[in-house]
Amino acid sequence: MEREENIVIVGTGIAGFATCLALHRVGLQSIVLESADSLRATGFALALWTNAWRALDALGIGDSLRQSSLSITGIKSFSADSGAPIKEVSFVDDNCIDYESRCVRRKDLLEKLANELPQGAIRYSSKVVSIEESGPMKVVHLADGSTIRAKALIGCDGVNSVVANWLGLQKPVYSGRSAIRGFVEYPDKHGYQPKFHAFFGVDGNAEQDSLKLKQFVLNKASNVSKELFAVVERTTLDCISCAQLKLRLPWNVLLGNILKNNICVVGDALHPMTPDLGQGGCSALEDSVVIAKCLREALVKPITDRGVEQEDEDEDEEEFIKIKKGLEKYAKGRRWRSFTFISAAYLSGFIQESGSKVISFLRERFLAGVTIAVTLRMANYDCGKLTVS
Repeated sequence: MEREENIVIVGTGIAGFATCLALHRVGLQSIVLESADSLRATGFALALWTNAWRALDALGIGDSLRQSSLSITGIKSFSADSGAPIKEVSFVDDNCIDYESRCVRRKDLLEKLANELPQGAIRYSSKVVSIEESGPMKVVHLADGSTIRAKALIGCDGVNSVVANWLGLQKPVYSGRSAIRGFVEYPDKHGYQPKFHAFFGVDGNAEQDSLKLKQFVLNKASNVSKELFAVVERTTLDCISCAQLKLRLPWNVLLGNILKNNICVVGDALHPMTPDLGQGGCSALEDSVVIAKCLREALVKPITDRGVEQEDEDEDEEEFIKIKKGLEKYAKGRRWRSFTFISAAYLSGFIQESGSKVISFLRERFLAGVTIAVTLRMANYDCGKLTVS
């Protein structure tokens, strides 16, 4: 069975749902494909920074998500070796009045994005196995044997993107580091201030077993305050996970094929990065608004005059050219932003965890403050608003 769609999005993570919603907000019909048979709201919680909330406001769901989020009032960094505080920044003073940082459950964000989409926009049980070109169209082959002809194809399918692979983008590489994540429930409130607490210092080799992971973190946190140590102790084993941190080398984003004609990539499919800036989901939301604006701007331009006999055959070709130009504008704007995201995140992680005595000395004197400043600077970005002409 073969059907035709205007814009096809591969992947239903934050990037996929947000891109689909952004396109619908500007009047462009699109569908999003997901290999699973239902919504996969995996993950615990994530922090969304100023740039993400501006994007969510553009999508029209910022205020409703704020109601179920927790506002973060500042960042405080400590030495993991001594437990001593290094640097603190408050988001409630006059110098940071424009910054907004909130923690949200990933499940809440995904469900809100999905529920805002028109009925039928999400196609579950639709695993993409291959892509081919057919004139100005892209033909997407699914695992069930069906095909979809798309006027534009957008890959939002994560680190191991099928679409990025088709474009020839170099695969993400292992950063040499892993991240241990945990989530703790406090039904009766915890009494802590809503601030980020970052501990800078050399890391070690962690196990994959949940019990060993927890013990590893407890050993590393031996010098932190009793209150924070208790948070780790309270974390149940089913809420602890460890994953390798991967990134796409920044020059591969800058020089690689992030688009080809009417096909491109968004979110982690474009710029997988280490989590040191907390910008993975935020940058995906940025991408979604920018690509919708670029496509809308390109497609609303009037069609040039042509003879009646040429109308049918020229219309598809002209639409193809417009889509191509829209995606080229998107790619041009996002290359440098993506390059900066990946580079800044990697360098921030290096500074935070380097075992070098020189870096350790400088980190506790001023480099910790530099990493916080970079985090805030990257977050202070406005992707603009979505409007229908």
